[in-house]
Amino acid sequence: MNKLSLDQTLIDWTIEQRRHFHMYPELSGQEVGTAAYIKARLAEFEIPLVDGYSEPNVIAFFKGTEGSKTIALRADMDALPLEEEGDKPYISKVPGVMHGCGHDGHTATLLAVAKWMSENAQHIRNNILFIFQSSEEASPSGAKQLVEEGILDGVDVIYGIHYMANMPLGKIGFATGPAMASCDDFDIVIEGKGGHGGSPHETVDPIYIATHVIQAFQSIVSRNLNPLHAGVISIGGLQAGNSYNVIPNKVLLKGTIRALTFEGATLMHSKTEQLTKSICESFGAVGHYQFIEGTPPLYNHPEACEVAKDIIEKTFGEDAFVDYEPVLGAEDYAYYLKNKVGVFINVGMQSEKSQYPHHHPKFDIDEAAIPAGIELMIQLALHG
Repeated sequence: MNKLSLDQTLIDWTIEQRRHFHMYPELSGQEVGTAAYIKARLAEFEIPLVDGYSEPNVIAFFKGTEGSKTIALRADMDALPLEEEGDKPYISKVPGVMHGCGHDGHTATLLAVAKWMSENAQHIRNNILFIFQSSEEASPSGAKQLVEEGILDGVDVIYGIHYMANMPLGKIGFATGPAMASCDDFDIVIEGKGGHGGSPHETVDPIYIATHVIQAFQSIVSRNLNPLHAGVISIGGLQAGNSYNVIPNKVLLKGTIRALTFEGATLMHSKTEQLTKSICESFGAVGHYQFIEGTPPLYNHPEACEVAKDIIEKTFGEDAFVDYEPVLGAEDYAYYLKNKVGVFINVGMQSEKSQYPHHHPKFDIDEAAIPAGIELMIQLALHG
């Protein structure tokens, strides 16, 4: 395969679209303006929309010259509840909302792929399903909803990209197999019996019991989880009394469970619930455990990884590919890969312009990475 000679006007057009999305960000589930804008562009390209899916998702279908294979390409559209900082000319015009994770770049890139295909239809053998997805950053997940609605019916393979601030500009890569963690949360209420701090024997101290629960949770990772299956349990919130000498009636705990395997996620869920109830009961308290299901582990299928790696090396050179280490961050793209063969690919953009991490008020995309993103997605559509 040969590297495409992308017209500079297409690159400039994509950057213009990206800046538009950046200036007018919308939160998860509220991407109505973004969706309308995308639909208008797709209408210009004469690429038909696919009905039957929940709004504000935008789904479109491009019929290839052969049509024996259908490749899905996905971009997420939602922004974050952050007040943007900086003085860029395309800074967010929406108070308290910004594209702090690069979804504006993903959306613009996929839109550019649609534009290119509309102008080069004779070269596209495969059917292409365009997925402009709502609500990646929130729960319930937009990907989960689309999968439940049948978005992957008839799809042979699915690809998605993410511009990454911690990967050098010019590098592209992914982890084969387990790549990103599940992300589930829990709320715990420990009900004891409050009383005077000078008479602890007359109480059932929920704070003391909470310390045992927290310590016991770490034994799940160190003594129950397969050492080869990475996972973490973190307590992010603890609310108890507010006095020096009063033992409260109850303690509230909030935490997260993350695992790189489906087995690990299931194990940690069951063990945290079991330990909460048994430890509290052993001290004469009552433990209430509420599990909040999030996203599953993201598993890049080896067969799709092999194809993607070959495309990357032949298009950008062998030194462009990076074997990316798995991370315990989460992505709802995992729902697609739980149900269909595919891969989630990181496109590097680390530079002085993109020096701030994702979800930072000064985060920005280095637009020098965008041509590689467009090229990669087109090549995946042509040869994936």
